Amino acid sequence: MDGDRDPRRTSRVRGLPRVLALAAAIAVPFLPAALLTGGAPAVATEGAHPGFVGTTTCAGCHTVEAAAWRTSDHARAMAAATPATVLGDFSGVSVTDGHHTATFRRNGDRFVIRTDGPGGTVADFPVSETFGVDPLQQYLVLFPDGRRQALPWAWDSRPREEGGQRWFHLMPQEALRAGDPLHWTGRDQNWNFMCASCHSTGVRRGYDAARGRYDTTWTEISVGCESCHGPGAAHVAWAQAGTRVEIAHRGLAVALRDRSGGAWRIVRGDPRGIARWDGPPRQSTAAQVETCAPCHARARPIVADPLPGARFLDTHAPLLLERGEYRADGQIQGEVFEWGSFAQSRMQRAGVVCADCHDPHSGRMRAEGNAVCAQCHLPARFEAPDHHRHAPGSAGARCVACHMPAVTYMGVDRRRDHAFSIPRPDVAAAIGAPDTCTSCHAGRTQAWAAAQLASWHGPPRGGPHPALAILAGRAGARQTDAALAAIATDRTHPAILRATAVTLLPMPPSQASAGAIGATLLDPEPLVRASALRALEGLDPRNRLHAIRFLTDEFRLVRIEAARALAPVPLNALPEAARPAFARAWDELLASERVAAERPEAQVNIAGLLAQRGDQAGAEAAYRAALARDSAFLPALVNQASFEEARGRPEAAEALLRRAVAAHPQAAEPLYALALLQVRRGQIGEATDILATTSRLAPHEPRYAYTHALALHRQGRVDAAIAVLARQAGHRDSLIAAATFERDRGRLGEAERYARAVLALDPQDREAAAMLAEIARRSSR
Repeated sequence: MDGDRDPRRTSRVRGLPRVLALAAAIAVPFLPAALLTGGAPAVATEGAHPGFVGTTTCAGCHTVEAAAWRTSDHARAMAAATPATVLGDFSGVSVTDGHHTATFRRNGDRFVIRTDGPGGTVADFPVSETFGVDPLQQYLVLFPDGRRQALPWAWDSRPREEGGQRWFHLMPQEALRAGDPLHWTGRDQNWNFMCASCHSTGVRRGYDAARGRYDTTWTEISVGCESCHGPGAAHVAWAQAGTRVEIAHRGLAVALRDRSGGAWRIVRGDPRGIARWDGPPRQSTAAQVETCAPCHARARPIVADPLPGARFLDTHAPLLLERGEYRADGQIQGEVFEWGSFAQSRMQRAGVVCADCHDPHSGRMRAEGNAVCAQCHLPARFEAPDHHRHAPGSAGARCVACHMPAVTYMGVDRRRDHAFSIPRPDVAAAIGAPDTCTSCHAGRTQAWAAAQLASWHGPPRGGPHPALAILAGRAGARQTDAALAAIATDRTHPAILRATAVTLLPMPPSQASAGAIGATLLDPEPLVRASALRALEGLDPRNRLHAIRFLTDEFRLVRIEAARALAPVPLNALPEAARPAFARAWDELLASERVAAERPEAQVNIAGLLAQRGDQAGAEAAYRAALARDSAFLPALVNQASFEEARGRPEAAEALLRRAVAAHPQAAEPLYALALLQVRRGQIGEATDILATTSRLAPHEPRYAYTHALALHRQGRVDAAIAVLARQAGHRDSLIAAATFERDRGRLGEAERYARAVLALDPQDREAAAMLAEIARRSSR
C-alpha cells in the first residue's frame, strides 16, 4: 500500500489537509458476514484501458528486461491467491497476539482465514489475492460490494533463521474492533483507495457514490511494464511498422532512456573525489524520478486514476516534512517511503536518479555493498579507514551504515533513509532524535559521538542547522520567524525543506514572515510556490489577491492552491480578467478533493470550500455526505457545527457538538468547541465547567487552560483563574494574563514576576516590557 494512503502505521492519529488532524476515512456499507463465508471468491476482470497492451506483449521483444522484471517485487506486488503465489502456512494453524485471533486453513486451492469480521462476528473469509512477497506477504478479501480489504495478519516470508516463516499481526499493540477505521474491515484498510494504483497496472478505481460500491479494474494485476513506461500500443505499432518511421520517444508515453551520451565521471585530480555529470545535460532526469515518485512518496492524488508520464505535481500533492512523519532534521520516522528523503538529498540536486543505483527492471542494486556508491565516490577516499573510521570490511565500514540509517516498518520491513545525510549526533541530541552513531554504539552518548566526529573531521561547517528552526516552528515557539524565513528563501536548501519552513511561519505574519511569503511566491520550485499560497490562508481575504497570478501556473498543484487561497474572496473583488482563470482553477480544486469522494475528510474539505464561496446548500450536502460515510467522524461534526453557527443556527451547532462529545468522550477538541459556543451564547457557567474538563483531558495543551482561566476571571473567580494560569509556565499568553490580573488587583510584585517570566521567554516582548514599565511607575507613586 504505497503513497499517502498506507494505513499500516503505528499512529492512530492521521488527518488530511483542512480537517482537524484526526483520523481519515473511506466508508462503504458492510454486508452481513454470512454473505461472505461461502463459495469461491469473486475475481475482478482485468478491465480494458485504451492503449495498454500488457507485459506479455512487451516481453516478446524485450526478453532480457522481462526476465529481470519477473524476479522483482514489482512483478509480485499482487497476484491471484493460488498454491503458486500463497507463501503463508494455511495448514489449519491458529495464532493469537492477546488481542486478535485467527485460523488459517486450506481447502483444495482455496485459502481461508477465520477471524473477526464486520460487526465483530467471527467468520471464514476466503483470500482473493496475495499482496507483496518480501519480507512479508499480506492477503486480501473481496467483499460483495467490490471492496478489497487487507487482512491484518501477515506472513513473515524471511528465512526461519532470520526470524521468519511465521504469522504476525501488523498492529499487535492495538485491540482493534470492528468499526474502528484501522480494523481490517475498516476504511483505512481498503485496497481500492489505499493501495490499488501502486500495486497494479492501469487501475480504474470505479467508485460509485450513488451505490456505495466499487467496480475497480486493472489492465494487469501486478506492477507491469506500462506502470512505468505508460500505455504501449503506440510503441508496438512503431516496432511493427516495416519502415520504422521515427516518432517521439518511439511511441512511448514516458521517455525514460537517457540518450544524451553523457555519464557520471570522477575527474582525475579532483580533491572531492565525487563524480560529476560529463557530457550534454541528461534528457530524462525529471521523468525518471517522477515516474517513481507517485508510488514511492507519501502523497495525496489530485487527479483521478493518473497515468504514467504526467509530472508529479500535476497529479499529486506530496507530504512535506511533517511532525511525526519526519524528524526535525529530515530523518524518516513515519512510513513515508523514499521520495521525501531523496528530495532532501544532495544526490537529487546533483541530478542523480533512482536508476543510477537501482536496476529498474529487477529492482536490485546496480552493484553490491559499497560498490554501488563507488560508482560516483572515489573508493580511495571514501572507502578508507581515515574516512569511515571503522575496520575495513566491517558493518560500520559500509556506506549505508552512516549515511542511510534504517527504520523498521510493519514489524519486519527495514527501509533505509534516502537523504544520504552526514551524521550529526549533536543536532540529533538538540532535537531529541536518534542518530546513526549511537544507534550502533548503544552504550555511548550523542555528545561522545559528536566529539569523535569533530576530532576526525573538524567541527561542523556552516551556520545553525535547519533542524533547530524546524523544531521551534513545530512547537510554535516565538521568535522563529527570522530563522524560518531564512530557510524558506535560501535556494541552496532543497525545495521540500523550504516548503516546510514556509508552512511553519507564524501567523499573523511578522515583517520577516511577510517578506518570506512574498519571496517564495516567486520561487522557481513549484512545491515552494504551492506552500507559499497555502500560507496566504493565514491572511485576511482582502490580502490574498497576490494569488491571482498563480491561477494560470503551469503546475496543477500551484493552480489549485491559488484557488484555495482565493476561496473566501468574493467574485466581484477579483479583476474581471482573472475570473475565467479562477473558474478553471476552482474546478480543478474541487475535482482534486473529489478524487477521494468516498472518504469523509474529502467531503469535509469540499464543504469548507463551498461554504467560503457562499454555497450553503452545497456545503450542507457535503457535510451530510461526510457523516453518511462515518456518522461519528469528528472533523465533520465539529466543522459542521461551526458552519451551522455561522449561518445563525446555534441550536443545531450545539446538537452536533454534543453528538461529537458523546461519540468521542476522551477527545478535548469537541468539548473545547462546545465551551466556546456556550461562551458566545452567554452560558458562561456551563462553559467554565466544560473548559475544566477539557483541560483535564489535554493537560499539555495550554490554550485550553488559558481559555478556562479567562472564563473563571469573567465570573470574578480571580484566584482560581490565576491558579490555572500559574501552571502554564512556558505559555506566553497565560503569563501575560496572570500579570494583567495581578496588576489589576494591585498585587504589583506578583504582576512583575509574571511579566519578567514572559521576558525570559522572549526578551523582545514589547507587551511585557510595557507592563514592567507601568508597574515601575505605579510602584514609585
